[in-house]
Amino acid sequence: MTGRPILSAEATRAAEQAAIDGGTSVEQLMERAGEALAEAVHRFAGPMPTLVLCGPGNNGGDGYVAARHLAGRGVAVRIAGIGEPRSDSARWARSQWKGDVEALSESTVSAPLVIDALFGTGLKRGLEDSVAAQFTRLCEQAIVKVACDLPSGVETDTGVRLGPVPVFDMTVTFGALKPAHRLVPAMFKCGRVVLADIGIDAQSRWHEIGRPELPPIDSMGFKYTRGMVFALAGHMPGAISLAASAALRCGAGYVRINTPKTLGGIPLAIVQFNETGIHDYRDPCVLVGPGLAYDPEMIALALSAPGPKVFDADAISHLEDPMRLHGRDAILTPHGGEFLRLFGEPESNDKAEQALRAARRSDAVIVFKGPATVVASPDGRVGFAPPAPAWLATAGTGDVLSGMVAALRSQRMPAFEAACAAVWLHGRAAQIAGPQMIADDLVNAIPDALRLCTS
Repeated sequence: MTGRPILSAEATRAAEQAAIDGGTSVEQLMERAGEALAEAVHRFAGPMPTLVLCGPGNNGGDGYVAARHLAGRGVAVRIAGIGEPRSDSARWARSQWKGDVEALSESTVSAPLVIDALFGTGLKRGLEDSVAAQFTRLCEQAIVKVACDLPSGVETDTGVRLGPVPVFDMTVTFGALKPAHRLVPAMFKCGRVVLADIGIDAQSRWHEIGRPELPPIDSMGFKYTRGMVFALAGHMPGAISLAASAALRCGAGYVRINTPKTLGGIPLAIVQFNETGIHDYRDPCVLVGPGLAYDPEMIALALSAPGPKVFDADAISHLEDPMRLHGRDAILTPHGGEFLRLFGEPESNDKAEQALRAARRSDAVIVFKGPATVVASPDGRVGFAPPAPAWLATAGTGDVLSGMVAALRSQRMPAFEAACAAVWLHGRAAQIAGPQMIADDLVNAIPDALRLCTS
């Protein structure tokens, strides 16, 4: 279920310090990082003439080491630096490079391949204007661009752009991913992200969401034991129809829409009841919100249900108080506007921390949707979605996701795991459906996405 670990800037420093305290020197870590960077670059681009841009800190030190290893492979390598190395380890790395180091300036000539080793984890302010101008120029003139750890000019923990940042073809990071690799806008600047093992313990409660392990189908089971989803209809039947259809396609054994009027155009396998009560001893997963509009009675009905619950769309906007969710075994799937209406103005621009605070405040799992989706649990776990297709930005795809979450939760997957699994499957289904998809196509692609988890 969990993919690659993700560490904040502070957690990265702590992990590196733990490795140092355990007997690994800073120079050894730097040597491993630089060698891994050179290996990844060589595999990705081959022996292209290379310009390495080195900063004064340890990121620059990684760049000096990478340049040495590339030169050892016969690659034509030049280094342009901004100032002398400031740390002992960076000075050591510089001393191991036997070639020239030119000062980064207007006279610096680019190369077919540019490696950005100016600044990495922990950057808090943008590059100086003169450095940013040359950095941008040299990258624009290159054919292939590779970033060391992070593209220079992005904030590690938030993914915020601190100044102009080129789009890179690949980013090579060490020990663990950083939040910026999976948060916007930085995510769109990184290109392919390669994770190199340099011997630090990257244990973390934050991770990239990986391919899930789904509950096996019980050969002795029947429709009720495979998972029951009760979807509560509102004023816009299309939204709840998409959600219910997605729940059925995602493996729920019994999907029912409680609706005062029969809905057309949905699978006949979905059971429709012309009533609004929830009367079943099997504690189904209740889904409320898609197409609901303002219906406080329906929200109260969902809150009173004994089993797990998924709140989406209007049900989130009209909950009014996150405390109503305490002890309710709930998952919320808000986009930015819905998140703001329920939880108010955020204390920071750190999306992961926003989602985590909301999860703890509401005692619910939060699926904070967007170009970079984050899943947070009250117990401190955070899942960062891998990049998903931009064409998910079309009407109804959020309804589909809520149905998928409800289906997996109904199959007794724990709430956080169900939410992460649905997010991963949602992105893969979109890839399968293709750029011209509509939400209906996304529903139909769910079975193919599920097959990826059994191959």
